[in-house]
Amino acid sequence: MWSFKLTLVMLVIESLEMGLNTISKAAMSRGMSNFVFVVYSNTFAIPFLLLSCLLFHRRKPPPPLTTSILCRIFVLGLISCSIQMFMYVGIRYSSPTLASAMTDLVPAFTFILAIITRMENLDLRVRSSRAKSIGTIMSITGALTMTMYEGPPVAFTSLTSTKLNGNVTLPQSNWVMGGILSAIAAFMLAVLFVFQTSIIRAYPAELMVTLICCTFVAMQSSIVSLMAERNPSAWRLRPDIELIAIVYSAVLVVGLRSVASAWVMRRKGPFFAAMFKPVGIIIAVVMGVTFLGDTLYLGSVVGAAIIAIGFYTVMWGKDKEETLLEDVPAHGMESSSHNVPLLQNKTFQA
Repeated sequence: MWSFKLTLVMLVIESLEMGLNTISKAAMSRGMSNFVFVVYSNTFAIPFLLLSCLLFHRRKPPPPLTTSILCRIFVLGLISCSIQMFMYVGIRYSSPTLASAMTDLVPAFTFILAIITRMENLDLRVRSSRAKSIGTIMSITGALTMTMYEGPPVAFTSLTSTKLNGNVTLPQSNWVMGGILSAIAAFMLAVLFVFQTSIIRAYPAELMVTLICCTFVAMQSSIVSLMAERNPSAWRLRPDIELIAIVYSAVLVVGLRSVASAWVMRRKGPFFAAMFKPVGIIIAVVMGVTFLGDTLYLGSVVGAAIIAIGFYTVMWGKDKEETLLEDVPAHGMESSSHNVPLLQNKTFQA
């Protein structure tokens, strides 16, 4: 059975991340560069993570850091930096609602990658595996629907379109481009989940890994941003929504969320963490319509419904699979007298 505490942690993480999508959209709509945003967010997160790491490890030091682990964290930083760049550019072109919809692809991508890396099992003769496979396909279908089909606006939309950034109606070309960039970010996030889980299980010190990774991301994003943003005025922080977005991202998302998600993945695996991504679409729709004046389109509603069904299909399959594995010890004595492994004996019962 899934732990209630782990589930609650993941729900809080998704709420924080969807809040960031909304705040960052408002800040970038006022002229803040997405490249500068990534640099400042990760740079400001370093002191917070360093202090947290010193306090947490003041009595129990972390395991020795090897060159192999350090190199893997450097690659993890490259992946994280690329995700943030693609994600914020995608939000600039589209909306937080579409960006969160594309993250609903993360469970599908993570499931596929976890099978390839043998973190998940797939046997289509088992009902739980079939449910996970069908849910994966449905999630992809729903996300493509939200990207390629906008449709007419839904009747209940925001009464005002100027609460934070004015009207955010975008050309169809920008909408599709934003969806494509967000989908790329979703795939890379799945890669990050799987790769980060392998690192955390080899080096079980979430705070230390997050601190080092954040430092690498700050350095890597600085190099990219200095080439992309050569206007000195783009680097000036204004004490308005821009500063709020950066501090929010640094402390609550880059810092708190990264450590919490790594903690969950070490215990439950990457697929468990990825399964909560579709929950963010509900939060994003509410925030986008309420605070940004986003228009809610029929395509978003239909696509979100398909994604939600796919998500819960996958969740049901995962629950059945874990229940089956929990039954293994209870039948261990009985199965030991057979030549066929226990999981094969229970294949058609799942």
